[in-house]
Amino acid sequence: MKRSFVITELLKKKRDGGTLDAEELEWLIRNYVKGAIPDYQMSAFLMAVYFRGMSSDELLNFVRIMRDSGAKLDLSRVPGFHLDKHSTGGVGDKISLVLAPVLASLGLSVPMISGRGLGHSGGTLDKLEAIPGLKTRIPVQRFVEILSQVGFVIAGQTEDMVPADKKLYALRDATATVDSIPLVVGSILSKKLAEDLDGLILDVKTGKGAFFPKKKDAVQLARILVEIATEFGVITRALLTSMDQPVGYAVGNWLEVVETVDCLTNQGPEDTMELVEALAVLALQVSGDRHPLNHQLARIRKAISSGEAFDRFLRYVSLMGGDPAILEHPERFPLPKPVVYTAPREGYIEDLDAYRIGMAAFYAGAGRLKVEDPVDAVAGIRLHKKMGDWVQQDEPIAEIYTVRVDMLDQILEEISSAVRIIPYKPVQTEPLIYGEVTLKGEIRSFP
Repeated sequence: MKRSFVITELLKKKRDGGTLDAEELEWLIRNYVKGAIPDYQMSAFLMAVYFRGMSSDELLNFVRIMRDSGAKLDLSRVPGFHLDKHSTGGVGDKISLVLAPVLASLGLSVPMISGRGLGHSGGTLDKLEAIPGLKTRIPVQRFVEILSQVGFVIAGQTEDMVPADKKLYALRDATATVDSIPLVVGSILSKKLAEDLDGLILDVKTGKGAFFPKKKDAVQLARILVEIATEFGVITRALLTSMDQPVGYAVGNWLEVVETVDCLTNQGPEDTMELVEALAVLALQVSGDRHPLNHQLARIRKAISSGEAFDRFLRYVSLMGGDPAILEHPERFPLPKPVVYTAPREGYIEDLDAYRIGMAAFYAGAGRLKVEDPVDAVAGIRLHKKMGDWVQQDEPIAEIYTVRVDMLDQILEEISSAVRIIPYKPVQTEPLIYGEVTLKGEIRSFP
C-alpha cells in the first residue's frame, strides 16, 4: 500500500536539511505532474533544494522518478551504439548541430532530445527552427524512423516524455533556481536516460557565459553527472570547456545555422572545430573505439571533408520538414541590414565577455525570458574578432542583426561592455578545453 504525505511536512523536512526518501519524492513529483500540487508549493521545494542540496541517494531517486514520469524511447530495433551529447549551455554553442551528423557518419546512432534557449544562452531547437519549414516536435515513432534512416535525430521532448522535467524547467527559470546542481542534474539526466542510451558525452562549460561561471562548481557538476549516469548503466564522460567568449563567430539562430554549414563544409572557425573534434574523439572512445588518436582524428576529418556529414545533415533537415536548399545557398535567407560596432581604439582584445554578447543577442530578439516566448530567427551578432586579436581603431568588431531598432542603444551598450581593448600588450587567453573531469573531481588532460 502506497504511503500518503502532507506537502507542508515534506517542505519543512527539506527546508530544515532533511533527506526525502524515494516514496516521498515519488509522491511529490507524481502529484505535481498531475496538478494536485500547485506551483507555489513546488517553488518552495525548489528553493529548499537550492539552499540545502540533495544527498547522493536522494539525487539518484530524484533522477529515476523524473525519468519515469512519462514515456521513454525504445531503441532496441535501431542498430548501433546509441550515444548522445549534452552541453550545459553557452553563447554561440552550435556544436550539437555539427557533431551529431559527424558521429552518425562514423557509425554511431545519435538520438538527441534538445531544449530551447533561455536568457543569454542559445537553444539547439531554436537554431534548427530558424531553417524554413523545420519543426522539432515530432512523434516518438517518427523520431525512431529518422534515427534509423540518417543515423541521428535532434528533436524536442514529446508531450508525454519526462513531463516532470517539462513543468519543473519552466518553474526553475521563474524562481531563480536554474543554477542548482541537483536540479540541473535531474533535468539533464532525466531526459538523457529516457533516450535508451548506451553512452553519453558531456560538454560542461565554465566562465563568464556559463550557468556555472566558477570552475569548482562546474567540475562538481561534471563529476556528479558522470557518477549518476554511470549508476544507471550509461557509459559517461565529461569535458570541462571554457565559455569566457562565444564559441565561433556567430551568435543567434540563423547565423549559427550558417556557421554550422561552414563547419560541415570544412570552413568552420578554429575553436568550434577544436570542440567538435575533441567531443567526437570522446564519443568514439565511449563507444569502444581503441584506435590511436591520429586514426580517430583522420576518420572524423574525413567524415567532414568527404561531404558525408553535410549530406546527412541535409537529409535530416528534409525529413524534419525543412528546406535543405537554403542551406546550400544561405545568402538567399533575408537578413536585415547589419549595424556595425567598431573598435573605439587600437590594441589587443583582452576580453570578449560571452555573457554580455549573449545579452546583446537576447535584446536583438534571439533569446527569450520564458520557454513559451517567441524568438526572431534573423536576430543575432556576428563577430569579426576573438580574444587575443589585434584590432585597429574603427575596425569592425561585430555586426548586429535586428529589427528591434528601439533596442539598438541597449544592444550597443552590451557589446561595448563586453569588449575590452588594451594597447601594445599581447593577451594570454585561457585554453578552450581544460580537460576531462574524473569521478574524483580531478581534471586530466584530454585527448
